[in-house]
Amino acid sequence: MKRVVISGIGAEIPSASISNDDLVATFNGWVERENIGRTERGEPSLPGSTSAFIEHASGIRARRVLYPEGVLDIDRMAPVMPRREDHEVSIQAEFAAASARKALADAGRAAADVDMVICASSHLQRMYPAVGIEIQQVLGTSGSAIDLSLGCSSAAGGLHTAFNLVRSGAQKSVLVCTPELITGHLNFRDRQTHFIFGDASVSLLVEALDDGEEREGCFEVLDTRLWTQFSNNIRSNFGYLARLTQANPSVLDMEGLMITQLGNKVFKEVTHAGHEFIIDFLRDNGQTPEDIRRFWLHQANARMNGMILRLAFGRDVDNDRAPIVLGELGNTAAAGVIVALDLHHRDMQRGDYGLICAFGAGYSIGGALLRRL
Repeated sequence: MKRVVISGIGAEIPSASISNDDLVATFNGWVERENIGRTERGEPSLPGSTSAFIEHASGIRARRVLYPEGVLDIDRMAPVMPRREDHEVSIQAEFAAASARKALADAGRAAADVDMVICASSHLQRMYPAVGIEIQQVLGTSGSAIDLSLGCSSAAGGLHTAFNLVRSGAQKSVLVCTPELITGHLNFRDRQTHFIFGDASVSLLVEALDDGEEREGCFEVLDTRLWTQFSNNIRSNFGYLARLTQANPSVLDMEGLMITQLGNKVFKEVTHAGHEFIIDFLRDNGQTPEDIRRFWLHQANARMNGMILRLAFGRDVDNDRAPIVLGELGNTAAAGVIVALDLHHRDMQRGDYGLICAFGAGYSIGGALLRRL
C-alpha cells in the first residue's frame, strides 16, 4: 500500500456578507405581510425571528453568499444567478476551479499532474454531464472525473474515496473539489433553516508518496472512515421526479422540495453519533482524543461541536483545539470542515495529529486521521 498525503489545500470564500440583522429584517418584513392574509383567512400567524435567536441556536452571525442580489428582496428572497448557456462554464464548475487552482498552487503542482477529479458536494448543479468532468475540462487535468454526494459529509467522503484509490495504486493524484452553492437551494422563508447556510468552495490535492519521499509541511493521511444510517430528519426532495407529482408538470412548485430539518432531533442524534464515531475511529487507530492536536469538525453548529468534544474529552475544549469558523461564514455544508482546515493548520508542528470529522444528512459521518510531516 502507498503512503498518502494531502499536498495542497485551497479555499475560495465569497466576499459578499449578509448579517443576521439584514436577514431577519427581510424575513420579518415578509412574515408581517404574510400574516395580514392569514388573519383575514382565520389562519394562525407565522412567528418572526431575531438575530439573538439565530446566534444562540447556531453560533452564526453572518454568512458569505456568492450571489447576494435578491436574497434581501422581500418579493424574491432567493439569489439572482446569471444564466449560463450550455457552451459556457457552469457556475459550480467555475467556483470549484477557483479553489482547485489554489490547492494546486499550494502543492506546487500543475493541473496536468492530476489523474482524477472528484466533485464531492452536498448539492450538484445538474446530474450530467458530471460537474467533476466539467471541472476536469476547465482545469485541463488528465484521466477521469466523477461526482459524489453525501450531504455535509461529501468532502470527507471524497477524501475517503481519494485516499483509498491512491493508497491502492489505482490513482496517483486525485483532486477533491467541494463547491457549495447551497444558498441557491435554501428556502429563505423557512424560519428553521433560512439563516443556516453560506457559500464556499474548497479543494484538496491527494497524492501518493514515492518510496523514501517526505513532503515536509504536508499532512499524511493515516486512515479514513465513513458511517451512514438512514434518517429523514434532514431532507431535500428536489429532483427530476418532483415535477411528476404536480398537477402541471411543466411548472415546478418548489414548496416542500427545498431543505428541511428537524433541528432538535438532528442536534441530539448527530451529537451522540458523532461522539461515538470519533472515539471508535481513534481507538481503532491506537489514539485517544488527548493525542489529537487539532479537530477540524463540520461547521454547522457551535454548540453541537462543543458538546461532541465535551463528551469525548470529559471537559470543555477551546477554539485552538477545535476551531469554529461558522460565525462569519455560516454553515458552508460539506466545505466547512475543509475551510476550518485551511484556516487553522499552519501553526501545527511536525508529528502533530489532526482529525477531520464531518456530519451530514443521511445520516452520514466521515473522518480522516492526519499527521503533520
